[in-house]
Order: sequence, then C-alpha cells, then structure tokens
Amino acid sequence: MTSQQSPSIVIIGGGIIGCTAAYYLSQRSGYQITLLEASKHGIAQGASGKAGGLVAKWAYPKELVNVSFREHVALAEKLDGASRWGWRYVNCGSWEGRGEELDERNEGLGADGHKLKKKSLEKTLGLMDGGATKEGHRARKETGLPDDLTWVSEDLTTAYSPIAPAGDTAQVYPYEFTSSMLELARSNGVEFISGRATSIEFDGHTAESLGRKVTGVEYRDPFTGSTKTIQCSHVVLAAGAWSPTLLPSLPIAPTRAHSITLRPSEHDVISPYVLFTDIKLPPSTGGRSTDASPEIYARPNNQVYACGPGDDSPLPETVDDVEIDEAACNSVRRHVSSISKQLRAATVDKRQACFLPYVSAGGGPVIGEAKDIAGGLIVAVGHTCWGICNAPGTAKAIAELVEYGEVRCANLKKLHPSRFL
Repeated sequence: MTSQQSPSIVIIGGGIIGCTAAYYLSQRSGYQITLLEASKHGIAQGASGKAGGLVAKWAYPKELVNVSFREHVALAEKLDGASRWGWRYVNCGSWEGRGEELDERNEGLGADGHKLKKKSLEKTLGLMDGGATKEGHRARKETGLPDDLTWVSEDLTTAYSPIAPAGDTAQVYPYEFTSSMLELARSNGVEFISGRATSIEFDGHTAESLGRKVTGVEYRDPFTGSTKTIQCSHVVLAAGAWSPTLLPSLPIAPTRAHSITLRPSEHDVISPYVLFTDIKLPPSTGGRSTDASPEIYARPNNQVYACGPGDDSPLPETVDDVEIDEAACNSVRRHVSSISKQLRAATVDKRQACFLPYVSAGGGPVIGEAKDIAGGLIVAVGHTCWGICNAPGTAKAIAELVEYGEVRCANLKKLHPSRFL
C-alpha cells in the first residue's frame, strides 16, 4: 500500500477462496478484515463444502497451480493439515471397464437402510462377485491395475493408467480445510458476519467515470432482514457462482453437480486412489449400452466420495436454496457400485448438490483488481472444479494485491479481470 492508511477489507463469500484469502490477509498487520457470508448455516455451504478435494500439480491454469500446490504443502506442514483437514498424497489414475448389473432390491438404500424413491433410473439386476480370478496376477499386469487397488473389480477392468507420478496429486477434506482457514483467520482478528451482500458501494463517480473507488458493501441480515453497510477501502468478490448478482458483467456460468459420500465396511480396505472412470454399463431391456464417468475419491478415515456429471439447473437465489435431485445421486451410487463390491456394500452418508462457477467467456478463473470498474475492487471467481486446489495461490495473490498493488507470486496477466469484463 502506498497510502499511509491501513486498508479495511470486506470479503464477500465464505467459500474456500474467501476464507483462505481471509487467512492470508490476516497475516499482514494492521488490516481490518470482515468476511461476509450469505448462508444462514455458515461457511462452505456450496461447492467448498461439497467438492472432492483434489489438489494436483497437473491442474490448470498452470501459473496459478504452481503457486497453489506449494502453498498447500506449506500450509499442511505448518498447521498439521494431515490431522486438521485430511491432507495426504494419493494415487490418481484413469480406469476403463464395464459395469455389472445390480440387484434392484438393494438399489438406493439410505443411511438408515430404507429404500429411496427412484426417479427415472434403470432397473438393475444382481451384482456379481468382482473378486480376483485364478489368473488375477496376469490380468493385473495386462490391464495395468495396481496391486493395491483392490476395491475395484479386477475382472471388470479393461485398462488402468496413472494420470500423474507419485507426489503430484494430493487431497483435502474441503469443508475442514475451509473452516480451518476461517478459524485461523478469526484468531488473527478477522470478523465474520452472516449476511447477504446486496450491493458494492463506490464514491461519487458515476458508473461511466474512471477513477471511482470502493467505499463499502451493503448487506441484508439473513435472520432479521435488516439492511446494513460496512465501510471499507477494498472489496474481495469471491461469491462463486453468485458473484454476477453483484457484478453483472462477470461472465460466470453456473453448473450444478451432484455427489455422494460412502462409508464402506470397516473390514474393506480402501486404498488411497482417485479414479477418473469410463464405465460401459449393461444395456437396459431392448436398449443400448451406455457410458458413465463418475469420479471416485478414496478419503482418509474409511470414506469414499463420488460425483457425476453436471447439469444446467437454474441458479437459485442463495446457496441455501440449492435443490438435490435424488435421482442424480442414486445414479452416481449405481454407477460406482457397478464396478466395486466394496462400494456396493457401503452405506451412503450424504447426498448433496452444489453449483460450480465456470467462466463462460473461456479461460479463467478471473483474478485481479478490476480497476476499470473501481479501485479497490478485487475479483477472485470462476475457479470451476479446481477451486479447492487453487485457493491458496489465489489467496496469496489477493494478499499481494492489497499490500503491494500487484501480484508478485506469479504472472497472472491472462487471468486479469480486464480480459473478461
């Protein structure tokens, strides 16, 4: 900062970008920082609490990933990320094969064991035992299936290939990481407020004038409905898919994605693999075979996360209004169960949905100070499926923007708001 006055900052959005930015900014002395989150239920109620949690050197964009991966490693080492948010390195590969037909009698069981109502899902018939054949060692060698990847059926596997070398892929529990960042930020003096931002306020210049600056954020209390204003010199807009409600020129397209978490039997060993699958499903009666491509993440503490494709469901007014399509969750369950007897026998812990923010203009995310709109307005949106991975690098860049007026940790010119707004 060239000004002698210490910055006062409002961060809009209590997801992983906003909370991690709050932590990084709180490392600087003299800053007055407020984090504003619209949900009545607290932070990480959207994609930041329902994502898979993949952290990868091979993610994109490369210039941001190079910073973010190093920061993830440093945070985990400094703050005991292994026990605090499940940090660990994992194997990651592409799996191809066929799916078995499933026994309809057990399809879509909930956590309490009761059968869930079906919604336009195919009938399924009996899952065969996917254990190793007598020629299992030869089969594994031919397909490339690793010896310790025992929770997918060997006789259903056509091919397996690693996506990255060891040490290039890791994972976190997204909600635990996000909540830890906010907890650490609050211990450094960051104020957390529950409130839905309704507008970003500027000084006396008109919208067409150059040189206007941020002066505050107006928000509505979700419990009382009252409207209040926080005065500030900087705004960090990190509201994910909802960011265009405050800055309509942002080219953000929301995509809804469904996921489930599974709890396998304590007797089933789920080795640490992340799988990107291509499953050839059996045909329905008189129909054609279809393909499915769920992602499957083995997590610490005997948990498995799985997600399916996105859809174009309209973005609701707030994150608290996101609706879950039970049929979509049941479909993910059925697809992953078709290649694994361990996942077939697992209990479903959660069925969930969230909206991912994609940059419809191509490229992204959008990171930087939107000086053409107003001084002090920092945009950090459009991280697609890599928000968990790229949060620390984004937060580091934001902190440098506030302190120095420029990003020093990487060349992020191609992500600058002027290229998208």
